[in-house]
Amino acid sequence: MPELAEAFPDAGGQVTGVVLCGDGGRIAEVGDVLDGLGLQATRAAQLVYLDPPYNRGGSFDGYHDNMPRHRWLGYIERRLVVSRELLADTGTVWVHLDDAEAHRVRCVLDEVFGPDAFIADLTVESNPKGRQLDRFFAGSHDRLMVYARDPERVRLSGGVASAVDPSDFPHTAEDGVAYRLLPLRNTNKRFNPRTTPTMTYPLYGDPETGEVSVDPAPGLTEILPVFGDLSPAVWRWSRERAGERGDELVCRTVRGRAGPRVDVYQRDRHEAGRIKKLRTVWLSQEVGSTDTARAELRSAGVDGFRTPKPEALMRRIVELASEADDLVVDLFAGSGTTAVAARDLGRRWVVVERNPDTVRDVILPRLRVGGA
Repeated sequence: MPELAEAFPDAGGQVTGVVLCGDGGRIAEVGDVLDGLGLQATRAAQLVYLDPPYNRGGSFDGYHDNMPRHRWLGYIERRLVVSRELLADTGTVWVHLDDAEAHRVRCVLDEVFGPDAFIADLTVESNPKGRQLDRFFAGSHDRLMVYARDPERVRLSGGVASAVDPSDFPHTAEDGVAYRLLPLRNTNKRFNPRTTPTMTYPLYGDPETGEVSVDPAPGLTEILPVFGDLSPAVWRWSRERAGERGDELVCRTVRGRAGPRVDVYQRDRHEAGRIKKLRTVWLSQEVGSTDTARAELRSAGVDGFRTPKPEALMRRIVELASEADDLVVDLFAGSGTTAVAARDLGRRWVVVERNPDTVRDVILPRLRVGGA
């Protein structure tokens, strides 16, 4: 694939690097399963991930990390252009950096993908203890910038199942499904009878039985939405929706600051396949850290790679941005975490690593431990 080869010249202008592909549990160097993966066709990948050298100075793991800024940005721009050509119209590109160059790369991403393609600039806690050798502040986070190939057609999950905490659902329904009670009242005071008048209407309920109805009936109490201080509020659901899904509602007596009152709640069920929308700050306790990633390498019998990414982080990215059998591409394979995550989640994958020693000593042994 000429576009890919041209994106990876070394300092002398020569093409270097190794492309590894995975499909159905197999791994191979470029030339074996590349055609079957469809990488030679443009717009084949659902996810392209880039974790380039951060350009902070020095050299590590065979990478030069001290390019002149204009040259480094050109180096990144060429790879972003390739990424855009590789992506399906529904795909996304994820660029992993720190604060040294991230703001400049945002501008390059705007140029290559367009400002309307921006999805998120995530904060990832990579070092919870902080880097004590940093000059002023102990850096503890990375940046993860996400852009769409086509913002009108992008396919990206808003959350992942692993982020759902079963302990948040303390009740059990008659059919055995766990649930929690969420106020039907909108708790945001920006939404009130003045700003959203169609969402304030009476409901009727019996706090003894929990029954809720949109229509008055004998034995049912009128319930209007109010805040804790009894100021007027609005419901989250329209009257029509409340009528259609009344079996999901329950009323009960609550004891607020102004005394007891009857309020309405939604039974929010923990159904199979439920996901949770993720925040824009990803903590190390959720996605691992650099220390976590090094421990994962050691457990695979691999050591000596300074800057691996944790498997939980890459599994989250792959799970959010792709589905089973989708193609995942990593243009800076490094320790091979993207390949491991994509393989374990049933994705096809292609990773590119410019240092053959890293492929031989880190990526291939790590993948073989997992049975690839």
